[in-house]
Amino acid sequence: MRLADGPHIECQIEIAAAPEQVWGLVSDIATSARHSPELQEVAWLDGVEGPAVGACFSGRNRNEGLGEWHTVSRIAELEEPRTFQWEVVYDHDRRDGDALAIWTYTLEPVAGGAGTRLQHGMRIGAARGPLQDFVEKHPEQEEEIIAGRLALLRNGIEATLAGVKAEAEA
Repeated sequence: MRLADGPHIECQIEIAAAPEQVWGLVSDIATSARHSPELQEVAWLDGVEGPAVGACFSGRNRNEGLGEWHTVSRIAELEEPRTFQWEVVYDHDRRDGDALAIWTYTLEPVAGGAGTRLQHGMRIGAARGPLQDFVEKHPEQEEEIIAGRLALLRNGIEATLAGVKAEAEA
């Protein structure tokens, strides 16, 4: 896969808990930070205390290969208890413009509403960021670079889904 292909990754899990219960976890930005191996810390910005379309939050991320970086994300879609989507808009204080990445949780009732199929995924956005810079420096390795980043993201998404499942079913 190449950047022009719109790299994306999506994973899903079934949870023995109602969508409303799972929604409470996935719409709490701290839940992802508790379970993701990469997202370490989050905080609402501008005095916001919970999710609303347009609200922004900061994130601190870390992994062995990329080091540590900070992000600002804004809530792009919020449809309780179905969809929670945020866009990573920049690594400083810029909150408008195109997204570097778009992250989504999608919930679907199963088992007569007693269970939830939870999908979590991300796709690379249109904004230029560190990934594009790295590919530009190593164009002959673009597919390998994208595959490696998607593999790391898959591991993180699967760990986050497992954590949400464990919390919801506890």
